[in-house]
Amino acid sequence: MTTLPNFRSPAVLLEHAHHTMRFYHPRAIDPAGGLYHYFKDDGSVYDAQHRHLVSSTRFVFTYAMAYRHFGDPAYLDGLRHALRFLRDAHRQPGGGYAWMLDGGKVEDGTQHAYGQAFVLLAYAHATMAGVEEARAWIGETFALMEQRFWSEADGLYADEASEDWSVLSGYRGQNANMHACEALQAAYAATGERRYLERAYTVAYNITQRQAARCGGLIWEHYDAQWQPDWKFNIDDPENLFRPWGYQPGHFTEWAKLLVQLEARSQGVLDQDLGWMLPTAEKLFRTAVEKGWDREFGGLAYSLAPDLSVCDPHKYFWVQAESAAAAALLARRTGNAEYWDWYERLWAYSWTRFVDHQHGAWYRILDRQNRKLSDEKSPAGKVDYHTMGACYDIVAVLKEMGHA
Repeated sequence: MTTLPNFRSPAVLLEHAHHTMRFYHPRAIDPAGGLYHYFKDDGSVYDAQHRHLVSSTRFVFTYAMAYRHFGDPAYLDGLRHALRFLRDAHRQPGGGYAWMLDGGKVEDGTQHAYGQAFVLLAYAHATMAGVEEARAWIGETFALMEQRFWSEADGLYADEASEDWSVLSGYRGQNANMHACEALQAAYAATGERRYLERAYTVAYNITQRQAARCGGLIWEHYDAQWQPDWKFNIDDPENLFRPWGYQPGHFTEWAKLLVQLEARSQGVLDQDLGWMLPTAEKLFRTAVEKGWDREFGGLAYSLAPDLSVCDPHKYFWVQAESAAAAALLARRTGNAEYWDWYERLWAYSWTRFVDHQHGAWYRILDRQNRKLSDEKSPAGKVDYHTMGACYDIVAVLKEMGHA
């Protein structure tokens, strides 16, 4: 039986984040530019050529947060290295950002609001880590998102455009908007500019209130161009990396976390009604754990069908991490000990099943019986932004509560 550490100790969580960061640094640094994105369990690189916008931006976040928490100048160097690649390789002459590069050349130039949201997040966190030149890029990216993806009539961001921006896809998705809400909060934290908080509020309200009202009171992933739910989208591709079919318990809890954070930031700043935020966060979290928790093998399942039965029982690393962070924020916000129970349950499961205590970082995906499905620990998109980010979110909560 594994002896579990004290998950309410900031020191324990920071050491775990640092242990995870050491899996990536310095082996992720490509001296020729950017960072490697594809790692086996032992840290070996299995694709040195391809670079995905999501990984490139998330590396900016992980290095920025590591530098802020641990003060190692090597992390600041890594942050600047990641930023240069984002500006010099991913950023395109038309102002957009290439989705996938192969050897520095654009392999997929499709413009994604999801990717733009992470660009905004990257610049915000670089600014908060002291890279002052990134401050102007926050406003630049926000303006691009407003120009290319924002719909005033819908009060939400569209999802995808062609490389030259000439064609806007009819697909609409909540995921890009959720991460836009996250990035907008970071932009506000970095700049103090109220417009970012106002936009985050609009996005959050329209997804978790208006859109949820069209989907049984919960957050469906996929919509048509009129923002009506598309119940069939990717029904034959339930494990799609960015657009899986079904309700996502991990997105329910991620939204719960974002709503608690948004409520706290908005107090005394925004004039809008904040009263819906906490009840919505609690409802989303409760639904995720009541419908998604595997009572036999532990862990939260990946997807729920429209009738809220489990339709994909696989366990994904990010779902567990974001849910633990949401539990801590709700516990702090409500004083309800039941959230701490879920927090401890999620951490105990993750610590014993997902954390690679030998090599570092978390495994990406397990089957229902908690068996690893591959030896690819960190393919494009992962970089453990979710797991380290959850630790930092929780540490902030624990320190507010006076934990040493």
